[in-house]
This record gives sequence, structure tokens and C-alpha cells, in this order.
Amino acid sequence: MSEPRSALVSQTPKPSLTYQLVSNLLVFPVFRGLFRGSTRGLEHVPSQGPLVVVANHGSHLDPPLLGHALGRPVAFMAKAELFDVPILGAIIRACGAYPVRRGASDREAIRTATAKLEDGWATGVFLDGTRQADGRVNQPLPGAALLAARSGAPLLPVAIINSHRALGSGSSLPRLVPIQLRVGEPVPAPSGRRRVDLDATTAELQRRINSLLDQGLLRP
Repeated sequence: MSEPRSALVSQTPKPSLTYQLVSNLLVFPVFRGLFRGSTRGLEHVPSQGPLVVVANHGSHLDPPLLGHALGRPVAFMAKAELFDVPILGAIIRACGAYPVRRGASDREAIRTATAKLEDGWATGVFLDGTRQADGRVNQPLPGAALLAARSGAPLLPVAIINSHRALGSGSSLPRLVPIQLRVGEPVPAPSGRRRVDLDATTAELQRRINSLLDQGLLRP
């Protein structure tokens, strides 16, 4: 049996010029300045090779933050509706996002995500699939585990703390509260694509992310 293509990838694609401009001129100033943002646990982020980045989801701020705060580019699934939002749609597309239709089994999105992993990208997935009012992982979906099982890529749990308070569902204006990303240790890909394997990995990711959220903000 031949190895998965992802197992043969040793290089990580370089970020585009657009990505670097958005990151340096927009995302980082907003993250570091307005929201006093910081990231903890970067030592857990593999510098090369395919990686499924898995996070909680409390705000529209999450996609650009997740795509720029880990030290390597992250392509991610995002709701198709977000691409119609002025300015935000252009930003998240420049960050490497690709649309997925909510409420449907979007095979094209899965194929695109798998192809990006096979090319050595880090690919981000919000575990609940949609924003949660309390910012926690409440009803996790098995999509991230399936991507990992298909590609052999490890899963990286990331907790985005306070984004639901900064710009949660129903909010029109942001609150300038501190936002922090906490990165946990990678989780191995499921041993197979059986639902029992996917559910076990998904439950472990939920436990780890919520545990990181429960630790709260770490001060510098």
C-alpha cells in the first residue's frame, strides 16, 4: 500500500504577498493593538507539513486571527455567507479561506481541504461549524477528524479566548477586550474513518479546547 501523499510532503507553501500584506498591515495591528492580543503555546505548532488546526468559534474575528497568529499560513473553511460581507469577505479570501455551505454535506469543500493538506498546508476547521454564543465547543462535528483520517495529518487544538465577548453573535460593534489564542499539543489522526473512530477523536478535541478555555487568559 502506498503512503498518503501528505506523508511525503516536507515543505510548507510560502504565504502570498497579499497574505503578508493583510497580516502585517491589518490583522496584526488589530489583534495586537486594539485587542491586546497574544498567542501561547506556539512551541506546539509544527513548522512544516500538513496540519489540521481545530478551534472553537465565537466571533467573525476568528478566521483572520486563526489564519495569522500561529506563525504559519492557515487555510480554513468558512461559511459561504461570510464571503458576501463587505471587506471581511475580501480579507478572509486573501487569508486562504474557502467557502462551505452550512447545513449541507459540501464534498467540494472537503476535497479542497484535503488537497491543501496534501500540498503541506495547515487547514483550519471550527469544531462546531458555526459561532457559539458562549465561545465554547458545544456540539462538535466530525469534519476535522475526517480530514485528518483522509490525509494522515495531525490535529492541533486551539482555544480562542474572549472573541465571543469582543464581537459575538448579534453584536454590531466590537468590545475592546483582550483576546488570546492558546495552542495545545497535537492530537494524532484517527486510526480509521469509522464513525466510532471519528467521534472519539472529535470528543478528545472538544475536551482539550474547552480545557484550554477554562484556564482563561494568561498574563504576559
